[in-house]
Amino acid sequence: MPGQAIPPPCSFLQVGQAFTGIQNVSNSQKEEAWKVNVRLQGCDIQHGYLCGSMEALNVPSAETPVVTFWEGQIVDNRNYTFFTGQWDASPDTDVKHWSKFSSFLPLSDTVERDGGRSLDLATYPSIFMRWKEKFFVNVGADCGLTIAGFYYVCFSRNNGAVQGFYYDPNSSPFQKLDLKATNEGRAGASFASYQFQ
Repeated sequence: MPGQAIPPPCSFLQVGQAFTGIQNVSNSQKEEAWKVNVRLQGCDIQHGYLCGSMEALNVPSAETPVVTFWEGQIVDNRNYTFFTGQWDASPDTDVKHWSKFSSFLPLSDTVERDGGRSLDLATYPSIFMRWKEKFFVNVGADCGLTIAGFYYVCFSRNNGAVQGFYYDPNSSPFQKLDLKATNEGRAGASFASYQFQ
């Protein structure tokens, strides 16, 4: 959207930045949480794009950690808005998921009124994104997991904390992702690396 400022650089949105935490995949039948590691592989703030790898550990249906490659959209009202417009997400679905984040609530009325297009998000303390897993890196599609859905993500500029909610109409609703930024990659240590082709 013309007229919207480009967000300033964020020290936590850099290639190589690692995050670690938990994805809660519990449903009415079972309590389950996976340890998750994420690493940013690419980041282009000007075009609202980022990508990375996500590693899920202790997945009961998989013998090894499951690694996926994902691409992300940064909600900046220049390249992407709060309304997804794809992946089976309706505007109502979008608002329900964004509303799970407390930092979205002050923006809610404006988003419902005009899609949030009038908001200047360049210096807002939270960065809203969508992460869409594109393919499995180290396992086949028969690993027992699906990547049909995507994550609504809220990222803190202040401390690099990531909260997300997975949306897939065919999976448990509101699977929660909680990640914290680490110093991995900045100090020379990292979890296993994978080459994408």
